[in-house]
Amino acid sequence: MRLRLFFLLPLLFICFFTHAVLVDTIQVKSKVMNKNIFCVVISPDKQINGASCPVLYLLHGYGGSYKSWLEVKPELPQLAEQYGMMIVCPDGENSWYWDSPQNSASQFETFVSDELIKYIDQNYPTVPNAAGRAITGLSMGGHGALWLAIRHQDIFGGAGSTSGGLDILPFSKNWKIKEQLGEQLSNKQIWESHTVINQLEKLRNGNLMIIIDCGDNDIFFEVNNRVHHKLCTLNIKHDYIVRPGTHNSQYWNNSIEYQILFFAKFFNNKLI
Repeated sequence: MRLRLFFLLPLLFICFFTHAVLVDTIQVKSKVMNKNIFCVVISPDKQINGASCPVLYLLHGYGGSYKSWLEVKPELPQLAEQYGMMIVCPDGENSWYWDSPQNSASQFETFVSDELIKYIDQNYPTVPNAAGRAITGLSMGGHGALWLAIRHQDIFGGAGSTSGGLDILPFSKNWKIKEQLGEQLSNKQIWESHTVINQLEKLRNGNLMIIIDCGDNDIFFEVNNRVHHKLCTLNIKHDYIVRPGTHNSQYWNNSIEYQILFFAKFFNNKLI
């Protein structure tokens, strides 16, 4: 079900002056969770006119929602138009984008990598394969994007993270992770298998185009460095960018432009 114009004046302003980009709020039914999930969908002009477009999925951080990315980067519609890509921002609650072994109402790996992908491909003109899909996110969403892309390399061809919590193991008392995975001490194997840094061995060089960035004063700077060095050890090519900055919207407002450019180049190379 589409709920167009959900964001009222700010998005009306965008649509009125660009005459090219459509920003929708939709609800996508999740059968696995038996509930509707809100998503923002940004469609560039050529897609509105029937041409197929690649899709970038943007995941929000802990405490955020499907509206967060437009709040962080109000220029997303212009960037979607500039690069000719569709942008989809799903709500992930505080799930860390896992299928929680503790909470049947939090099955967001299945929702994003299966149910949402199928809905978008069935209802919009897209490029329905990995060459036409990429996923990235901030903080919890950075973890989620790499978690999903590494585990579903047949679905996503590109993946990124900005300020991502790419290793949850040092943060057992934070962000209610234990509500998704259980207490760390009594569920050690589950915790170790649900952190991105321990999924990297599933990669093969060239199968997934990867970009990771993090501010040098970010709470996740050290875990991002560890992921970078492990990828180097595994001989997995990736872009790794360190900029001055901390864990805040100002950093993400800047970093996402570089990531969108990275994915635009990926799409162009794959789809020409």
